[in-house]
Amino acid sequence: MSLEGLLPELAVIRKDFPILERTLAGGMPLVYLDSANTSQKPQVVIDTMVDHLERHNANIARAMHQLGAESTEAFEAARDKVAAFIGAPERDEVIFTKNASEALNLVANTLAWAGPRRVGEGDEVVITEMEHHSNIVPWQLLTQRTGATLRWFGLTDEGRLDLSNIDQLINERTKVVSLTWVSNMLGTINPIAEITRKAHAVGAIVVVDASQAAPQLPIDLAAMPADERPDLVAFTGHKVVGPTGIGVLWGSRAVLDELPPFLGGGEMIETVRMEGSTYAGIPHKFEAGTPPIVEAIGLGAAVDYLGHVGMDAIHRHEQAITAYALEGLQSVKGLTVLGPLDAASRGGAISFELDGVHPHDIAQVLDSRGVAVRAGHHCAKPAHARFGVQSSTRMSSYLYTEPREIDALVEALEYTRSYFKLD
Repeated sequence: MSLEGLLPELAVIRKDFPILERTLAGGMPLVYLDSANTSQKPQVVIDTMVDHLERHNANIARAMHQLGAESTEAFEAARDKVAAFIGAPERDEVIFTKNASEALNLVANTLAWAGPRRVGEGDEVVITEMEHHSNIVPWQLLTQRTGATLRWFGLTDEGRLDLSNIDQLINERTKVVSLTWVSNMLGTINPIAEITRKAHAVGAIVVVDASQAAPQLPIDLAAMPADERPDLVAFTGHKVVGPTGIGVLWGSRAVLDELPPFLGGGEMIETVRMEGSTYAGIPHKFEAGTPPIVEAIGLGAAVDYLGHVGMDAIHRHEQAITAYALEGLQSVKGLTVLGPLDAASRGGAISFELDGVHPHDIAQVLDSRGVAVRAGHHCAKPAHARFGVQSSTRMSSYLYTEPREIDALVEALEYTRSYFKLD
């Protein structure tokens, strides 16, 4: 198979990630194929965070001393970098959270409370059967608390959204449509533009979980036609070569201005009296208390790094590696891939079954060969149930993945077959 599309500077890129030089127990070189869970970090992100702690550490906002000013400047510069990374129409539309789960919960909770966007009895919220639990449970809680109805798109046998009943699911009662851009289990890239057009036509808002999309797809929100641009987009820092403990919620100013605050505390206020309070404008209205300062600065360095490599180039690399992996996996007897088999319409996370072997056993045997993969339900139990399985093994690549690592995975799977005497 042709591997045209691989990053030409792949060897140089790998040297930016010190952990990839690691040797594991038994002298096995690390083959890291769990990037859909968390990506590895380039040296520049590590150095940026250490430098801030060593030289500039102070709380942000209202500090009158030099360290506080430097910290505030670095934190807000990170917001600018994230805004540029996703093409946000306005930098103040970028809100820092601790992860994508908090961002999605922020939206679901505030929609239950007050304002013109409030979801109530008789309203409907639409999600999909392929969602991560972080984009299922908050909407279940919202509808349970408000008396609204939760509905969802099903899946085809190929692991794509079943859009045959889209006109019935998205109707005049629909207030919210929330879905993943790229499935963390099936790898499916969803037709966000088409679904957003349908939702906007009936006055619903669209919330997109971009946790798997932001690392590998070029995103330019400002360039999207208004009727195809989601209203709110969430992603997490640790999947885009950034640190843990930092997430992003982007929202259009029109929607964010209508949502009430999520958490109360310092920095999110305009003024506080014992009789009541008024609130700051966005983004500060949604950033109560001391934020994850160093983590946000690390995220800024991370998206700078990805921008330097180029998201178009990263996307081509992911497609090439994914196609190579799909071909290699399908050569293993008894192995079944869950999700689309066309690399051009999917992301780099590939879940699979191997007849006769539990996913946890597969992962342990692969780990003994230095190959790190994921095993379990991947926080996507409904999607697994749709395909009649409790769990699966998942490999996932990223910009630093080499073809030889896919070869090592396939060899380790063949070893697994012999280990469990499947022949």
